[in-house]
Amino acid sequence: MMAVTSSCKEGNKIAMDNGKYVRYTPEQVEALERLYYECPKPSSMRRQQLIREYPILSNIEPKQIKVWFQNRRCREKQRKEASRLQAVNRKLTAMNKLLMEENDRLQKQVSQLVYEKSYFRQQSQQQAGLATTDTSCESVVTSGHQHHLTPQHPPRDASPAGLLSIADETLTEFLSKATGTAVEWVQMPGMKPGPDSIGIVAISHGCTGVAARACGLVGLDPTRVAEILKDRPSWFRDCRAVDVINVLSTGNGGTIELLYMQLYAPTTLAPARDFWLLRYTSVLEDGSLVVCERSLNNTQNGPNMPPAANFVRAEMLPSGYLIRPCEGGGSIIHIVDHMDLEPWSVPEVLRPLYESSTLLAQKTTMAALRHLRQISQEISQPNVTGWGRRPAALRALSQKLSKGFNEAVNGFTDEGWSMLESDGADDITLLVNSSPGKMMGINLSYTNGFPSVGTAVLCAKASMLLQNVPPAILLRFLREHRSEWADSGIDAYSAAAIKAGPCSLPMSRGGSFGGQVILPLAHTIEHEEFMEVIKLENMGHYRDDMIMPGDIFLLQLCSGVDENAVGSCAELIFAPIDASFSDDALIIPSGFRIIPLDSGTDASSPSRTLDLASTLEVGTAGNRTTGDRSGRCGNSKSVMTIAFQFVCEIHLQENIAAMARQYVRSIIASVQRVALALSPSNFGSHAGFQSPPGSPEAQTLARWICQSYRCFLRMELLKQEGNESILKSLWHHTDAILCCSMKALPIFMFGNQAGLDMLETTLVALQDISLEKIFDENGRKALFAEFPQVMQQGFMCLQGGICLSSMGRAVSYERALAWKVVNDEENAHCICFMFINWSFV
Repeated sequence: MMAVTSSCKEGNKIAMDNGKYVRYTPEQVEALERLYYECPKPSSMRRQQLIREYPILSNIEPKQIKVWFQNRRCREKQRKEASRLQAVNRKLTAMNKLLMEENDRLQKQVSQLVYEKSYFRQQSQQQAGLATTDTSCESVVTSGHQHHLTPQHPPRDASPAGLLSIADETLTEFLSKATGTAVEWVQMPGMKPGPDSIGIVAISHGCTGVAARACGLVGLDPTRVAEILKDRPSWFRDCRAVDVINVLSTGNGGTIELLYMQLYAPTTLAPARDFWLLRYTSVLEDGSLVVCERSLNNTQNGPNMPPAANFVRAEMLPSGYLIRPCEGGGSIIHIVDHMDLEPWSVPEVLRPLYESSTLLAQKTTMAALRHLRQISQEISQPNVTGWGRRPAALRALSQKLSKGFNEAVNGFTDEGWSMLESDGADDITLLVNSSPGKMMGINLSYTNGFPSVGTAVLCAKASMLLQNVPPAILLRFLREHRSEWADSGIDAYSAAAIKAGPCSLPMSRGGSFGGQVILPLAHTIEHEEFMEVIKLENMGHYRDDMIMPGDIFLLQLCSGVDENAVGSCAELIFAPIDASFSDDALIIPSGFRIIPLDSGTDASSPSRTLDLASTLEVGTAGNRTTGDRSGRCGNSKSVMTIAFQFVCEIHLQENIAAMARQYVRSIIASVQRVALALSPSNFGSHAGFQSPPGSPEAQTLARWICQSYRCFLRMELLKQEGNESILKSLWHHTDAILCCSMKALPIFMFGNQAGLDMLETTLVALQDISLEKIFDENGRKALFAEFPQVMQQGFMCLQGGICLSSMGRAVSYERALAWKVVNDEENAHCICFMFINWSFV
């Protein structure tokens, strides 16, 4: 063994049993190397065969050849390990340099803050001394402050010389943000630097607008990095287009570009943004490459970009990329994004989307770093991945899905979209696009493609506010439980439209889901986004003119499923695909987008409440009347945008529009039905009234509750008590009514609609909640003190107080009643509670 190990260092020597080395000739070494690349680990029979086939090896014993191959494999392993360690060492060296620079910057920032604190303390002391001696200075200070609040900014000169001056100023301001202390940066929550991390990510604190900064290492040269980052639509999913209006060369070898950029709106409730920008590319004295940008909003003597319809002109403050070559290859990159997105132009509830530096970091700054790392890995490992496609082709498909969904959400008129008339309700927006470019912009490769005349794409979209529903958990549910919200007939219709052109309306007698199989296709390095093919098996959807194939395939893009990611947007976008699945296939995507809102922002409640019980029906449908929930406000909020697209023929447009409107409303209802079921207890997907095992029928229990209330309290609980209407009336009672078992640890067994709303649970999950869990300490003391009255006199009264929902939210009630529920044999069956005039605190 020692002989084998020592001989790893010598390529043309081999150790024999007597301790002496035998030297190989160069011809023998060359022949053995060729054989090694063909078969690194030959068997005993193969080694003997090699000696017979190659005369040059005839004087070598099989044992010698065996030892040579062992040594060769050892050297190969050592070489790979040395190469890996060198790469890790280079990365750690670069990361150490980056951390040292960051440490120096932070020390400068600390020194600056200490100086400013001392200066402001001195100024305040001087002003306080002056105020005691001369009160006239108050007016002077006030007038000076007012002048500072309303500065006069003359228009900037946009001539070539003026643009160069603006470019130099932009470069200076950008570098002060990237490596200096112009902005107070704080570490991004949940981000820890290290050799395997994406980099150092920070967000701004107390500056104008929103800003984010990132430093990282990428395995690409600076020129390639700059080329990729300039192509913003290729990596920034919210970027609709970047048009280069003019290009100027500078005397120092730099380039000035005038750009017009448009960003998609993330939701249907806000307008899109656009920017009129100057981009300056130059090389610093130390060889670093810089690409910096800023808005050109107040200029004269040069080109200008007038406001565009349906867009809000936003401002980009000095931002950009500082790219430095790294020793051993690759680049060290500093990214700064600083914007003022004009949050005043959106409803107050959505302003956190435009005031959150964390969201900007996730969607823009970190997206740029992730894209660079992805490109670097694809170059170093150019392998064919899922379904025989290269990474670049799969990346193009994901961009096509995302772009198609963004176009549906925004519905720009210049893309051919026009709005249809509403049916009287404003919850669903319907758009139609019959422009030839929408259908013929992609090269259809099907035998029966869409005709260019008489075909349109219809989009139904809506947005809703979610409370106390983590976006990642809800998105995972939508992905893994498609049958809970999707309609098999609609999926079959969409698939038929792709495979065989427009088809007739889906009929209600269509088949249901047989099963869903998820086939992985590709994923990013950090698995924050992945693409897959969904196979819907055994659909069995019948139509008047044909029978649909048994399986349907969907191309699906999923992102934001990590619960620990701060401020990340969760998306589930899918589109039916043809069996050919060509790269230029027609893709008409639909899907969901859930964006978290800051919990500190006070927002009005949505018009549609998120509760599972709201869709439960007892008997015939009735008007929903519950306690006052106007003050309901969750600890976390998010906005969900839904957009579904349908191919239709023009003469069927009205029918398809009615179907699409109804389908999206049913999806919204499904989301509302499952939102509360995603609580820490159990998921309850039952959409009907179901009594717990061993309990009496629902009608009988309702009759016992009302009879016991009349017996013990000498009054009627309900206005009507017919056998067919008792349960319905009890279910829709305005006060929260809950029944619990008479055990040592009372467990809830029944609740009406208001009771389920108050506890934020479902009929199934209700059985996991004990009575003592919903009361605070004072409430439990009062309950246990008065509880014997229920067994003695049949009822008790509790003063107003606070109880807790299953999600930990405080609920106040004016007063509460409890009475004993007896069965027909007058035996105690359970205890019923009624909370009067309850509301969330």
